Amino acid sequence: MHGEYKVPGGKLVVVDVESEDGVLRQVRVAGDFFLEPDEALDAVNAALEGAPADTDAAGLAARIDAALPVGTVMYGLTSEGVGVAVRRALAHATDWTDYDWQLIHEGPQSPALHMALDEVLTAEVAAGRRPPTLRVWEWASPAVIIGSFQSLRNEVDADGAARHGVEVVRRISGGGAMFVEPGNTITYSLSVPEALVQGLSFQDSYAYLDDWVLGALGDMGIRAWYQPLNDIATDQGKIAGAAQKRIVGPGGGPGAVLHHVTMSYDIDAGKMLDVLRIGREKMSDKGTKSAKKRVDPLRRQTGLARETVIERMIESFGSRYGLTGGKVTDEELARAQELARAKFGAPQWTARVP
Repeated sequence: MHGEYKVPGGKLVVVDVESEDGVLRQVRVAGDFFLEPDEALDAVNAALEGAPADTDAAGLAARIDAALPVGTVMYGLTSEGVGVAVRRALAHATDWTDYDWQLIHEGPQSPALHMALDEVLTAEVAAGRRPPTLRVWEWASPAVIIGSFQSLRNEVDADGAARHGVEVVRRISGGGAMFVEPGNTITYSLSVPEALVQGLSFQDSYAYLDDWVLGALGDMGIRAWYQPLNDIATDQGKIAGAAQKRIVGPGGGPGAVLHHVTMSYDIDAGKMLDVLRIGREKMSDKGTKSAKKRVDPLRRQTGLARETVIERMIESFGSRYGLTGGKVTDEELARAQELARAKFGAPQWTARVP
């Protein structure tokens, strides 16, 4: 069995391993990481050899740490990363390059339709009728998107939203509220087979699915990193928030993961504060004193037009994994339009947590 895992902010770890009579055998760890002294690699392999095959990544990391020679130095490598690579091998996880990725980047659409498209396209990936998909959104109108479990009245100032013509919609994923305006945010969705994140914890899957965009930002001169659980940050503050939803496949079989991200390009922080009820506790959680610091626009950090930033991101994804242009099919659009009307545009869903 073969497993690969790129350590967030680090290097690729590759593990080849067999499972015999419930224990790990013939363990071989490799990769483009740096490790000193040389015998430390033998210690890693020996620590994993004979381990119970159901040991989780943390348990495998503990075995490695206990076996490493005194003074071992790891660069681009962590014991936890090796443990995750082992779990991915045992789970027969796939890799980004195992798929033919499709790009969808169409014209502006309503907030409710965007919510519906996420659900429909991810369900199609789960059913095997659609390839893994990167969808870049364009917004037809300003909106607040609240998380699946958030209280509507606690998160949104209804008077402020009405005053600024901001539509409020609820998405199917958890997480916090996002304020968007056409031309001022960059939003994208990844609809991926569950196999791509097999062997990863929920938290690790965020870092794994965000890794490509960190590279894309780096190519534009922005040093960005994943900040648990679901943020992307730079030394000037948070620039993006991610959320996920698992969708079960037909008959309860292997499903798909929706991972969507909203990035701040040029947010009007004053208007955002009129619409969102951002409490002191939430602000203090982020280690900031003002919303203006939390919403640090990509425009200022890149000096590039929004369209150029999107173009660079798409090019970066394609150069890593391949990407073919596609579109929402007529059948998918019809289903999404009906879902937007009956669910995402309906007050029963939006106010399901009052």
